[in-house]
Amino acid sequence: MSSQAIRNADRIDARGLEIAPGYDRVILLLYAILVCIGLVMVTSASIGIADQQTQDPFYYAKRQFLRILLGIALLWFASRIPLAFWKHHGMLLMLGSIVLLACVLIPGVGHTVNGATRWLNFGLFTFQVSEIAKLFLVIYLSGYLVRRSEEVQTNPMGFLKPMIILALASGLLVLEPDFGAAAVLLATGLGMTYLGGVRFGQFFLFVVGTLCIMGLLAISSPYRLARITSFIDPWADPFNSGFQLTQSLIAIGSGGWFGNGLGGSIQKLFYLPEAHTDFMFAIFAEEFGFVGQLLLIGLFALFVLRCFGIARAALGREQAFAGYLAYGVGLLVGLQAIVNIGVSMGALPTKGLTLPFISYGGNSILAMSFAVGLLLRVYYECETGDDAPAPRRAR
Repeated sequence: MSSQAIRNADRIDARGLEIAPGYDRVILLLYAILVCIGLVMVTSASIGIADQQTQDPFYYAKRQFLRILLGIALLWFASRIPLAFWKHHGMLLMLGSIVLLACVLIPGVGHTVNGATRWLNFGLFTFQVSEIAKLFLVIYLSGYLVRRSEEVQTNPMGFLKPMIILALASGLLVLEPDFGAAAVLLATGLGMTYLGGVRFGQFFLFVVGTLCIMGLLAISSPYRLARITSFIDPWADPFNSGFQLTQSLIAIGSGGWFGNGLGGSIQKLFYLPEAHTDFMFAIFAEEFGFVGQLLLIGLFALFVLRCFGIARAALGREQAFAGYLAYGVGLLVGLQAIVNIGVSMGALPTKGLTLPFISYGGNSILAMSFAVGLLLRVYYECETGDDAPAPRRAR
């Protein structure tokens, strides 16, 4: 019996009805757990500031819940689209991302919040271009590694061409400024090219060069230099440049082994700025302690490992685009989580990055939900070898 016939036979249940092969339950379960934790923590961390600003203690929680519902719809949408669509339109997505990142910097077009111009304002909502641009550039790079596989592995220019594009996008992000997103994008691109077979010497030289350039950029701006200085010794100026980090460290330290319990955080009560967005991990640590931190980090680690497992399975079935895409999503989520947690713990300079699936923010949860939908599609096509839209499960 042919492999296609076997696959078709597996899709027939005991009643002779065709059923759809299931999507990856592990990824779905991890996504559901992380999103639920995020909703609970947004409610807890924002209740004070929401009551002060809007007289509705659940204002941010309600908005996050609606965004999660929209994110689930995007997840379903992405899981239904054949990967061939993204593979064939990767160049267009890349060009669109560059154009949108450039549009943000046009005076009068970009929307500025707290000194950073990262959004496009559409009246009813604001759109943070960097969130979707990172994902679109991962899609582009996945297609490039398939089309130019031999060139990437043998010719230095095959490696440099996509790096130049990523460097351009990262440069636009730095100008916003969004140094954290730029670092995550470059690191994700480097990781994908390394997994794509680039020579280690070329990879190493580019990493060193990138670190040197980013170091120069960091010290060339008084704003970024102040963040680095406060990161090195936040207690030197605990009421000014080091205020966020010192309050974050106090929150983490106050949690002890098992935390103060859900809702028991003190630092969220107008001590720690951006408690429900960039520093959500610190509030989580204060309420659930060291044990809770380990469990949350473990969930992210399982998510990344599952992404890598799906990627290896796809590559083993000679579905290279699907494999690199799964690697890219895993790297993107993992690196952003590492940076956010590292910032909260004082291990990295302060960056304006959300904790994936957890922090408050519509653009972040929508982009990450869409990425999970792509992962589900990778798993589906890897298991079935079918690039048509998934059939509905018969009832």
